[in-house]
Amino acid sequence: MLMPSIFRTNVFDDFFEDPFKDFGRRAVGRPVNDLMKTDIKENEDGYEVSIAMPGVKKEDIQAELKEGYLTVTATTKQDKDEKDDKGRYIRRERFYGTAKRSFYVGEDVKQEDIKAKYTDGVLVLDVPKVQPKVEEEEAPKYIDILG
Repeated sequence: MLMPSIFRTNVFDDFFEDPFKDFGRRAVGRPVNDLMKTDIKENEDGYEVSIAMPGVKKEDIQAELKEGYLTVTATTKQDKDEKDDKGRYIRRERFYGTAKRSFYVGEDVKQEDIKAKYTDGVLVLDVPKVQPKVEEEEAPKYIDILG
């Protein structure tokens, strides 16, 4: 019979468990793919990109347009200190991290055309639809053949 553990059903749970199963998890216990959940809605004249960033301050968000790619970067720093009545630490947790998402919006979109607004932990970007410039094909010019 296996002996029970305080935290698991038996002592050998950790032995047979995948050692990398929690790799990439944040300090608060959420998987990395839960960061910056994004919704994209198409309108008549453009796209509305909504990115959830709870707990991130507006000054810690950067949006950049470069070579047709719209890149949103969020940096966060969380400190949780708890002390007892004598000022000794009972628990002290810190998390520092950066998350980044990129979207191809086209090389004809200009930075000044994109509007951004951050409210209640949600960044909303309005990206206009821009029709790519179509170069007109020149009609072939033929040489008259006399004869």
